[in-house]
Amino acid sequence: MATAKKHPALDAISKTIIELLQEDGRRSYSDIGRVVGLSEAAVRQRVQRLTESGIIQIVAVTDPMQLGFHRQAMIGIRVAGDARHVAEAIAALDAVDYVVITVGSFDVIVEVVCEDDDHLLALVNDVIRPIEGVLSTETFIYAKLQKQLYNWGTR
Repeated sequence: MATAKKHPALDAISKTIIELLQEDGRRSYSDIGRVVGLSEAAVRQRVQRLTESGIIQIVAVTDPMQLGFHRQAMIGIRVAGDARHVAEAIAALDAVDYVVITVGSFDVIVEVVCEDDDHLLALVNDVIRPIEGVLSTETFIYAKLQKQLYNWGTR
């Protein structure tokens, strides 16, 4: 039986660094250092270790609407067989930005960002549904993105 990957315990300083970067990923290391009581170099080293270990990623988050992607949707997928194979195939698609294997009504849930309704229809009908193991799909079109945050903090 597979076990969950155990990450090293984070001390209070690393947790604070993560929370500060979640508020503003462009915050300077010297500013972070003043808050946590470390030098700029020490903060840089901690951030590098957190990044290299896969605990954090520092990325630019875009607004899809402003980039010409006017249709976002969540797609619930029911699968026959191993959901991991379907999830892997779907994760390789450019329009897909989020893939989760679940144990509820759907076996896999994905979020897609498409240019328009025609793009969404082609993606679901011509690409996702023909994947071996896909039994059915249910698409939930986003009418409006009300809230999306990345500041859930640390434990």
